[in-house]
Amino acid sequence: MNCIKTITDEDFGLKSVKFNNPRTRKGARGIVKRNDGKIALLFKSNMNEYKLPGGGIDENEDPKDAFKREVLEETGCVVTIEKELGTIIENKTLDNFTQTSYLYVGRVTEDKKRLNLTKREKEEGAQLIWVIPNKALELIKKSMNNIQESKYENVYHSRFIILRDQTILEYYLKEK
Repeated sequence: MNCIKTITDEDFGLKSVKFNNPRTRKGARGIVKRNDGKIALLFKSNMNEYKLPGGGIDENEDPKDAFKREVLEETGCVVTIEKELGTIIENKTLDNFTQTSYLYVGRVTEDKKRLNLTKREKEEGAQLIWVIPNKALELIKKSMNNIQESKYENVYHSRFIILRDQTILEYYLKEK
């Protein structure tokens, strides 16, 4: 898969420091679309954050399977993968952490209408909303300036998440 962007501290006006055996994580995320053209967003009301569905890849899990699992948990929807978009790397040097996300476009084939959110997602006020892609991009961009930290996530990390998801959506819209 092609890397569509590497996000660094410099993207936020910060100076990167040298990694020292950083923690690493792999994730799978992307665009989940319905037949009416709307896409899924998670709105974490207690943080003022909008994000695309997705999450971590379990050990020995295929990234595509992880995407489908995460989408089912966070949206209640079964999807088929229509397209691989690429990857995004997040280098959070101030926290000695790097993440590679595998990016997909999935089409909803079944809505089970039952979310399986984590305790953390519930405490952050996570709600599923469906909006047209341009509105999703507007909401994600707006959350960059209004983000609040939670007991799980500081603003530093949240800004990476927002820029990552903004980049995914912009890439998707350009490809469409």
